[in-house]
Amino acid sequence: MKIVAWSVAGLVVLTVGTGGYLYMRYNGNIKSAPLFAGESGDAGHEVPDEFGRTPINVLVIGSDGRDNPEDCDIGGAECGAGANADVQLLLHISADRSNATVMSIPRDLMTDLPGCVDSENKTKSSAHRGQINSSLAYGPGCTVAAVHKLTDIPIDHFVKVDFVGVIKMSDAVGGVPVCVSDNVYDPYSHLKLSQGKHTLKGMAALQFVRTRHGFGDGGDLGRASAQHAFLGSMIRQLKSAGTLTDPTKVLALADAATKALTVDPGLDGITKLVGLADDLNKVPPSRVTFTTMQTEADPKNDNRLVAGPDAKKLFASIKNDQSLTADPSGAATAPASPPPAAPTSSAPAAPPADATPRKNITVVVRNGSGVGGRAGALAEALRAAGFSKNTGTGKDTPTEQSTVRYPAGKEAEAQQVAAAVGLPASAVQAGSGSSIELLIGADWKQGTSFPAAPGGPAAPVDPSAALKGADAITADDESSCTQVSHENTVSLPGYGGMTPIKAFERSKDIPVSAQ
Repeated sequence: MKIVAWSVAGLVVLTVGTGGYLYMRYNGNIKSAPLFAGESGDAGHEVPDEFGRTPINVLVIGSDGRDNPEDCDIGGAECGAGANADVQLLLHISADRSNATVMSIPRDLMTDLPGCVDSENKTKSSAHRGQINSSLAYGPGCTVAAVHKLTDIPIDHFVKVDFVGVIKMSDAVGGVPVCVSDNVYDPYSHLKLSQGKHTLKGMAALQFVRTRHGFGDGGDLGRASAQHAFLGSMIRQLKSAGTLTDPTKVLALADAATKALTVDPGLDGITKLVGLADDLNKVPPSRVTFTTMQTEADPKNDNRLVAGPDAKKLFASIKNDQSLTADPSGAATAPASPPPAAPTSSAPAAPPADATPRKNITVVVRNGSGVGGRAGALAEALRAAGFSKNTGTGKDTPTEQSTVRYPAGKEAEAQQVAAAVGLPASAVQAGSGSSIELLIGADWKQGTSFPAAPGGPAAPVDPSAALKGADAITADDESSCTQVSHENTVSLPGYGGMTPIKAFERSKDIPVSAQ
């Protein structure tokens, strides 16, 4: 019995010691940088839903940086400082964790860039119009600032991955299955695949996600579609191949991921990364939508893009935590695990558990609707919902749109007020007074809950409006192959322009990337 007892004790000590070693090792692998590097403002703030839950928005940045010998050799260029964002994916996980959206932002997009301060390299940039991928030269926090400025979507975290990271993580999951519609050879990325299905590991995986001349029209939009197919397949692989239940595979994936990532301080620990992975793992592949923001040709440069007129609808849908997964009829589907029904009374919803207590939030309600008695009714409803007993009415101020205005340092409390009465986050604005003020506009003539649409509650949202021209697929879609370009997008020494299909035929001496 003593031998057994000592053996078990020894096993426990060894297990705990090994776990502690691995914990320290993986934590030590992770690099971090500030979330926001803009000269002014911040990365935005999430608004809790009526049940106190908040969505998560993570900007995933694929860097072409070559500041170490390994990335330099892989990238096929001289080593040195500086980097561009080859990939910019905004990952949105819904507040109820029932669905997710992954939106690509093309690297060739021209937009108004904010001024940034790179504290690590002691450099700064001024606000200007430029290509969005260039923002990474001033650190990932500058790319966060640029994307927030473009979309007005709050960004809670970023994850930056380099060349080596793509290779190691594709190996750690046992390879990623992909399919191409035709033979393809892109002499720029060196991807060479025969028509059909392949499992990509290592360098082949990197070649696939970096290829732009081989897919679509040879531009960045075709590359985004290929990346969506690759990531959707990786999600399916993680969920179906036993990766997340196999300790050896999990350790290999954790080691590869933590070595490859630079994150913001909110993700700079293995437990924080595991928490994010757990949130994403709750979403089934059929409820993960991949899409690309709508763009059109830049009138000043045919080789560049600008945001299309429908992009604002997509941005607003993500910001407002709307599921973009549609059923065959085109209507928004219900959450996989729906929350309890929303209160049917006019009383405002309960606040988040970690928010400033409502009893400490005083609101001045002003009536600008043109309908008598509105301020008193709203003030009474707010007091009944738990806001300060000092909440009362102020001087009537005629206004068209209902808003919540806040003094310096009180934005979070103002967002609580807006959420409680059903106003959208966009209705919360900085004010010049010393109090939080609820201004009832002409758009809110009755009731103590703001009407979501004229005439009553909002009709079910049709995701097709937000996804028009956005090239959307879901992560469970295995039905189609990535479309190889049929245009003259590549060239070979001694030949003029040709299709990637013809380049494959004329490069018999070049080995294929994967069997």
